[in-house]
Amino acid sequence: MKELFSLFFTFAKVGVMTFGGGYAMLPILQREVCEKKGWATDEELMDYFAIGQCTPGVIAVNTATFVGQKRKGIIGGIIATLGIVFPSLIIISLLAGVIETFSHLQWVQHAFGGVRICVCILIINAVVKLFKKAVADWKTLLIFIAVTLGSTFTAISPVIYILIAAAVGIGIKVIEGRKA
Repeated sequence: MKELFSLFFTFAKVGVMTFGGGYAMLPILQREVCEKKGWATDEELMDYFAIGQCTPGVIAVNTATFVGQKRKGIIGGIIATLGIVFPSLIIISLLAGVIETFSHLQWVQHAFGGVRICVCILIINAVVKLFKKAVADWKTLLIFIAVTLGSTFTAISPVIYILIAAAVGIGIKVIEGRKA
C-alpha cells in the first residue's frame, strides 16, 4: 500500500510541475523515476518513451502506466496513471472558465511565451541525456542520423520510424550474432 501511495504522489508531483505536455515531462520523469526512486533504468525509461510514443495517448501518461505496472502490476499502472493525470484535471477544471477571460491580456500572452521557451529547454535537456545513453556506437549513430533526417524532411508518422529503427536494430544484432 505504501508503494502505491508513493507511485501516486510521485507521478502527481510530475504532473503538477510540468507545463507544455508530455515531452516536457520527460526530464522530470527521468529525474524522479530513475535518479530519485530507482524504479527504472535510463534504458528502460527510453524504451517506455518509445513505446509510449507508438501507443495511443499522451507519452507521459503511457510512461507512468508502464512504470506503475512494472512496480505493482495492473493496480500500480492504474495508480501511476491516475497520479500523473490528477493535477491536470484539477488545474484544467479551475482554469477552463478563467483562461478565456484573460487570454487576450498582453502579460498573459507573454507569460505563455516564456513558459513555451522553458519547455523547449527542458525537452532539449531530455534529448541530450537520452542521446548520451542511446547512441552507443557508430551503428546507433547512423540510425539516429537517418531518423533525424527522415523526420525533419518528411511527414512520416513517428511510429513508422520507431518500427523501422527497431527492425534495423534487430537486424544488426542478428548479423553480429552470425559473425560471432
